[in-house]
Amino acid sequence: MACPTSTSAAVLRLQSDLRAIKNSPPEGCSASPSDDSNVFVWSATVLGPDDSAWEGGIFSLRITFGDRYPEKPPKVRFTSDIFHPNVYNDGTLCLDLLQDQWSPCHNICTLLTSIQSLLTDPNCSSPANPEAANIYMKDRVAYNKRVRRLAQKSVEG
Repeated sequence: MACPTSTSAAVLRLQSDLRAIKNSPPEGCSASPSDDSNVFVWSATVLGPDDSAWEGGIFSLRITFGDRYPEKPPKVRFTSDIFHPNVYNDGTLCLDLLQDQWSPCHNICTLLTSIQSLLTDPNCSSPANPEAANIYMKDRVAYNKRVRRLAQKSVEG
């Protein structure tokens, strides 16, 4: 059972994160609680970075915060189809920031900015999706074509 103190601290921090992203959202990113009754589950959107195969894409994520946030990182999953070396087939991200590089100084804004930059700068040395990493390393044209199709699909619905 969660300690009520940690839960209330997490809620206060999440309210602070929500104010921060509403007042000065990172370019191409948005996030808010999925429904008003649960501040621990958020829906987020990351736009594909300009001048990349991801450009024009609108990629949706589900972010689940625990009652020990910000001490512990949230769980983040793409709900849009995505083909990326650092994203598992179920949409779960493999990102240093969400594992061993997490620190309470990070918030929803820094997290979404990191995810957006990961799209164009994958870490192929420890891939979550070996197929995507292999294509990215060996045939960038084929990789970019596949990413373009997903970016287009993401806006068509």
